[in-house]
This record gives sequence, C-alpha cells and structure tokens, in this order.
Amino acid sequence: MRGLENRRLLVVEDEYLLADDLREALESAGAEVVGPAATEAQALDFLAQHPLPDAAVVDINLGGRQISELAARLKAHNIPFVLATGYGAEIGNAELAGAPRWEKPYDPHALAKALPTIIF
Repeated sequence: MRGLENRRLLVVEDEYLLADDLREALESAGAEVVGPAATEAQALDFLAQHPLPDAAVVDINLGGRQISELAARLKAHNIPFVLATGYGAEIGNAELAGAPRWEKPYDPHALAKALPTIIF
C-alpha cells in the first residue's frame, strides 16, 4: 500500500491554524500540499491553475457556505476527497453524499496517518 509520499493533496479549510497544522502534517507524511485554500473560489482556482491533485481534504462549510461546486468539480475529475467537518452525516447535499468524513475537532497528524486507507 502506498502512503502519502509523492501525492498531491488539496487542503480546503477556512480555519487558518487548523489548515496550517494539516498542511504541516501532510507534508511531514511526504505529501505535496496544494493550498490551503480558505474559500471555495480559491480551491476552484487551484484546480484550474495547477496540476490536478491526487486527493483533497475539504471542510464542508467555508465562511458559512457549503462547498457544493467544489465537490462536484472534484467528482467530475475523479479526485477522491475526505470531508473534515463538525457537521453530522445529515447534510442534505447530494454532491457530498458518500464522501468519507473525519470529524472535527481532530488531530491533523492522525488524519495524515489514516488518509491513505480512507481515500486511496
């Protein structure tokens, strides 16, 4: 099983300290991090302007808005993603249905360690 070495991961999180801690944890595990993006628009720009990532870690709610368009774009490109969220499974957004979840609050290093088995 391949870990995170040489994988490009998009991080989408609007809480700066959590985003930076996650970036550091993923890089420590060997990943190349794209972002972090704090808004859906920023994340969409990263997808448009950079080589596509191998996977993404995405907060469901960015600045009070759900990430519907981003989820649709990730799915269209067959990019697996995990939802890092404090929201329960009852979110009624079809684009988010079936995506694995990692509940907040969380330890970024624990997520980095588990990520290969969650989405790859």
